[in-house]
Amino acid sequence: MRGGQFARHSTVVPSFIDQKSSTGRYIDGWVFPVAKDRIDEYRRIAEKAALIWKEHGALDYWECVGDDLQADEQWHASFLQLVQAKPEETVIFAWAVFESQEHRDQVNEKIMADPRLQELMDPEKPLLDYQRMAHGGFTQLVHT
Repeated sequence: MRGGQFARHSTVVPSFIDQKSSTGRYIDGWVFPVAKDRIDEYRRIAEKAALIWKEHGALDYWECVGDDLQADEQWHASFLQLVQAKPEETVIFAWAVFESQEHRDQVNEKIMADPRLQELMDPEKPLLDYQRMAHGGFTQLVHT
């Protein structure tokens, strides 16, 4: 669902992460706005995309829709602010889990080459604005 966003990322391990001792998973995460009146349409596409991610090796795949997004602006920003959501939009919070960053890179290469992914997208009526999407890769720190 993320267009060609993954293909541009390289595997660079930050110095504060000791990969030799890390046995945790690697997580790709996304936050982006979607029009409230298109959530059902987005869900249908996300369900198909999840199957593609898992087929190519993702260990787990989640897509969640925001329903309690107001922030106490004195203490923190909201996801709505992060993605500059308009009043008619809500936020999708999504992530995929991989064995490692290297595994993520291998899986994403396969995903981006899968023609089914492009078939899910309608370039004439995009579901999201990639300019307002936040994405990042995360090394597992704690999981219980």
